Amino acid sequence: MTDKPGMTTSAGAPVSDNQNSQTAGPRGPVLMQDYQLIEKLAHQNRERIPERVVHAKGWGAFGTLKITGDISRYTRAKALQPGAETPMLARFSTVAGELGAADAERDVRGFALKFYTEEGNWDLVGNNTPVFFVRDPLKFPDFIHTQKRHPRTHLRSTTAMWDFWSLSPESLHQVTILMSDRGLPVAPMFMNGYGSHTYSFWNNDNERFWVKFHFKTRQGHKHYTNAEANKVIGESRETYQEELFGTIDRGEFPKWTVQVQIMPESDADKTSYNPFDLTKVWPHAEYPPIEIGVMELNRNADNYFAEIEQAAFSPSNVVPGIGHSPDKMLQARVFSYADAHRYRLGTHYEALPVNAPKVPVHHYHKDGPMNFMGPKTGATDAYYEPNSMGGAVENPGVKEPPLKIDGDADRYNHRIGNDDYGQVTALFNLFDDGQKSRLYANIAAAMAGVPGEIIERQLVHFDRVHKDYGNGVRAALKDAYQYEANPVAAE
Repeated sequence: MTDKPGMTTSAGAPVSDNQNSQTAGPRGPVLMQDYQLIEKLAHQNRERIPERVVHAKGWGAFGTLKITGDISRYTRAKALQPGAETPMLARFSTVAGELGAADAERDVRGFALKFYTEEGNWDLVGNNTPVFFVRDPLKFPDFIHTQKRHPRTHLRSTTAMWDFWSLSPESLHQVTILMSDRGLPVAPMFMNGYGSHTYSFWNNDNERFWVKFHFKTRQGHKHYTNAEANKVIGESRETYQEELFGTIDRGEFPKWTVQVQIMPESDADKTSYNPFDLTKVWPHAEYPPIEIGVMELNRNADNYFAEIEQAAFSPSNVVPGIGHSPDKMLQARVFSYADAHRYRLGTHYEALPVNAPKVPVHHYHKDGPMNFMGPKTGATDAYYEPNSMGGAVENPGVKEPPLKIDGDADRYNHRIGNDDYGQVTALFNLFDDGQKSRLYANIAAAMAGVPGEIIERQLVHFDRVHKDYGNGVRAALKDAYQYEANPVAAE
């Protein structure tokens, strides 16, 4: 006898032979009655689900959020009160690469967090950068198309990328970060994370505050140069998974310092920039980051597919005390992320163990494919609301204060009067000579094969940031390809 568990079919019946198909005789044919063979083949045909349209290649782990600071005057969220400890899941990812892409590619990294709070799940879906390429959701699908494969060549297109960026000056802030040293982190532990969007807090007095979330790596920043990354990819395409899984497996738990920037609600009409513009940051001198706690990752998934690939994050998941803002990109993602999961995983994706909250769930959603949990209304005969059958009822005590939606139209206009260069100039001026030199070289390398008229259009944007920026890229283009760009900086 063996002490190993007995193998069964998915219906629980014991399996007597997992080595040989049933056949009509020694030389076949295989019998259709071999239901164990049929089950294995049929299941194999269905092992794959659609990959994420963006952020397809990812790496994740479980951990804890511990709150050490006190921001109770700003938010009633229980997970953010002093001393709170909340279990969580983090998933890091590249934006453009498919599931089989190499980890060490120059790209923005996703930084998605799910907190299993006592008030339900709170998801914070951000990146390793505090800004993004576009500020209006109408342009998001267009931008993502430029990062994916050309419909005719089925190859990634640098021409499409720079064509879009050169026609979209709001992208310049993110492009500069992407092409800087921080565009190629060595592993997830060595990069910051940001909520990126402007969210809101609200307290027990129904006062609202605008908020930005920051997660600062305690491991220090480590980055590859393009040459180093090319060498790494030649040796392994899975370096992020190897690093993250191996680090946690050895008991070396990575940590991030959690900070928030907080803006009084009325300040949104006073700042020199639109605080809900995803291409802008809030200057730290105006709104200093407040340290509130630490995030630690300390447990690897037991099954990558079940716990990381099927993990579903959405900014629609907020809890009392945390809300949204007039950030247009955030407003669109509140819908689009959850809808993507309904398509990719199914109607009841939030009932999967990795996505399920750790608190009781009561709602009136009904039926649909793969409804394995039955009714969640709180009473057997209650399948609509309102009802007199004892079903779950609303809780007015957690109603969020209304968002202020009025304001000067031009101030919040997507295009009119929007300064797309000032903050990029401030960032550029923070770089030392070595960082600037690598920035120029990285941009030149990314422009290989791009038509001259597109390069010239993009150079005008660099010139408007700083004449050294444009001329530095010109010199790098000449060194790399003998490309003779216009040497005169734009006014």
